[in-house]
Amino acid sequence: MAAKTGEMPTTGGLRPGPIGLNPPRAHLHGALPVRIQIQNAGVDAEVETTEIVDGKMLDPTGPWVVAWYKETAELGILGNAVMAGHLDYWGVGPAVFANVGALKEHDEILVTGDDNIAYSYGVEWVKNYDADNAPINEIVGTTDNECVTLITCGGPFDADKGVYLQRTVVRARRRLA
Repeated sequence: MAAKTGEMPTTGGLRPGPIGLNPPRAHLHGALPVRIQIQNAGVDAEVETTEIVDGKMLDPTGPWVVAWYKETAELGILGNAVMAGHLDYWGVGPAVFANVGALKEHDEILVTGDDNIAYSYGVEWVKNYDADNAPINEIVGTTDNECVTLITCGGPFDADKGVYLQRTVVRARRRLA
């Protein structure tokens, strides 16, 4: 008995075709952020990779560096790339994110990836949250589009405890050409 012949297997319902018509492969990984520039906030800084340990975001290592959290999205893929920078720094004064709270809707944030592409984001909103009851999922959770979220200290300073009582959060969405 002859073997029964079925249809040729396909990928995603598309069949291979002439050169140039094959479907692109899925992009599984994005770029790691290495530099951030925000003209309207005076930011031009290196981005270091850090992590969230036991639910706590580790601080950037110095006053002029921005931390990207590897548990969050990479550049160029859907999701929320979360970064933090110091507002001020002991013995230094104003630091890398000293002016991000003054950003306005549509201001540009450029983040360069390790692929040498500058990804452009437009500010959607700037909000201050009480540090003790900030909606963490809203701030660092995933998004349905390509976003970058910047976090720094803000609000009143509690001199007795040596901490700011709020966090300033900036959300920006990727601008596609």
